[in-house]
Amino acid sequence: MTDLALSHDGFLGGAIRIWQPLDGFRASTDAVLLAASVPAQPGDHVLDLGCGVGTAGLCLAHRTGAHVTGVEFDTATAALARRNAAETGLPMQVVEADVGDLPDAIRGHSYHHILCNPPYYPAGAGTVAQNPDRDAAMRENLPLAIWLDAATRRVRPGGTVSLIFTTERLPDLMAMLDGRLGGGKVLPLAARTGRPAKRVIFQARKGARNPFQLLAPLILHEGAKHLKDGTDETDAARAILRNGANLTL
Repeated sequence: MTDLALSHDGFLGGAIRIWQPLDGFRASTDAVLLAASVPAQPGDHVLDLGCGVGTAGLCLAHRTGAHVTGVEFDTATAALARRNAAETGLPMQVVEADVGDLPDAIRGHSYHHILCNPPYYPAGAGTVAQNPDRDAAMRENLPLAIWLDAATRRVRPGGTVSLIFTTERLPDLMAMLDGRLGGGKVLPLAARTGRPAKRVIFQARKGARNPFQLLAPLILHEGAKHLKDGTDETDAARAILRNGANLTL
């Protein structure tokens, strides 16, 4: 992380506050929506692969009381995640490690749920971001198949694997699924009614045999376009983003 200037930002209506870089990759609604989709219960053990500064894991811990372990490759980012966990007082530990080479302490444990927000863009694809830290967070240095395999191996039978990803790469994700995960659900996330969904939440269970489901989209904003200052979230989006409601798939 090249820029140590930080902001201290509120999430879930200010219920938790997160230190993150002013420049570079910054946590957004994606992290909150992903966390809201995980059906964890108090005391569950959850693994957050590629946890960044801890936003999704801490939102999940705040909402459910689950114990979260975050895995983050970048040293400075992992340090910020530990700081955020300590200052919020929520049950989250952070391990500095590569998703493709997890330490024995994690490989020897199975988790009730896994969540991850893997880099959206393949190596060499798309426009390179001006900030190298942002580009590194958004672009694969590990193939998506490794992320999915790591999540599948670490989740216990009946547990869920949840990802947020770009719609354009959903076919890649679906092609990588094998018989270990089933009952897949895809929730499109659309900015406004009538607009194509640019993000999806994908969730499946280990060992499930339920049929695949493509769910009705979650619309995030009211109206066809932004017309005035201030927020214009739909009631459903506001309940999740501001009030910490569940996003049940």
